[in-house]
Amino acid sequence: MTQPLLQAADLRGAARLTTDAVAGLTSLVEAMHARIASLPRLTGATSPDERTRGLTGLVYETVRGVTHVVGGGAEALLAWLAPALTSSDPREPPHAEREAVVAALNGVLGDHLAATDNPLAIPMRFRRAGHGLSLERFGLRSRVPDATPRLLVLVHGLCMNDLQWQRAGHDHGDALARELGYTPVYLHYNSGLSISTNGRIMAQLMERLYDAWPVPIERLVMLGHSMGGLVARSAIHHGALIQRGGLRWPARVDDLVTLGTPHQGAALERAGHGVDLLLSAAPYAAPLARLSQLRSAGINDLRLGNILSSPGGDQGAQRNPQVELPAKTRGFAVAGSLGSPGDAKGKLLGDGLVSVASALGHHAQADRRLAIASERQAVVHDTGHLDLLSSAEVFGLLRQWLT
Repeated sequence: MTQPLLQAADLRGAARLTTDAVAGLTSLVEAMHARIASLPRLTGATSPDERTRGLTGLVYETVRGVTHVVGGGAEALLAWLAPALTSSDPREPPHAEREAVVAALNGVLGDHLAATDNPLAIPMRFRRAGHGLSLERFGLRSRVPDATPRLLVLVHGLCMNDLQWQRAGHDHGDALARELGYTPVYLHYNSGLSISTNGRIMAQLMERLYDAWPVPIERLVMLGHSMGGLVARSAIHHGALIQRGGLRWPARVDDLVTLGTPHQGAALERAGHGVDLLLSAAPYAAPLARLSQLRSAGINDLRLGNILSSPGGDQGAQRNPQVELPAKTRGFAVAGSLGSPGDAKGKLLGDGLVSVASALGHHAQADRRLAIASERQAVVHDTGHLDLLSSAEVFGLLRQWLT
């Protein structure tokens, strides 16, 4: 069995957002609920509706009527449905669709969710197969009995979650485990928070993971897709800053590989299809496109490629010099291109979300370039942003670089 698609905490959290005056979110959540409930493989329906029926529909209609009068009414009404929506066994595996919807909502509104202590806000943790890992040695040994000296930490991108490393029947982490003996561990985090905030939190969690790993670590590799590459770089940077306070792991990172990471920024705001493209990975999250004009701190940082705090705003962030990796850490960068080799338009469009130059760390200004050796850069053609997760050519590069 798996957990329900929507849990009581999810609906109460979405209702709290309405109470917090995020316009129209009650109808948005109802649309998400209706789409999930009418998935063909679950009910046999052929076209998702945007309104629920029966008792559930009555609840949503009541929420719309009372939410501006009694702020807590929405949560109270939805809590009434808790027995039907919650799982009786927390050990059951998470439902991929529910995880994707919550991850998408965090990407768009994650900073607001965290600031209001909303139950939908994703707390950062390491997971395997969707289950959180205990960062103490005995608990980690029982959850990862096959731990090897080769630790691979994978960091997902904006509006996504750790389960979405599995795409088209392929997971780079699992494949590297089979072929090169790595043990993959997946970071799950709120991608709507600023990249710097996520970097600082990850730096502390990495130290705990490093200390608790069941066997001595001989090789530590980080693999980031899209925003995940920036979060990993930020974590290394912040970890190195506080290394004098006892953090050991930053000096032990052997390799950082980034896939479609906008080191020089991605024009998410100038090209409005960006968030929609990411949300397309979970069709049941399509109603969230209505919020595409909102910009979380994470989206703003991704647009600029910013991994540091920037109290000066966007312009200050753009003036920040590039933050290099530690001397011991080898950096690798893969860029996707929708075009064929030699296609100038393909270089500009890149993978549909990130240009080739940005993914490789190139910049006209010397202090903005990311110093990655040319032999550690690669462009994969006829490949979109999300397809980097399932590309056989990308995996061939990973296998070659990380042997």
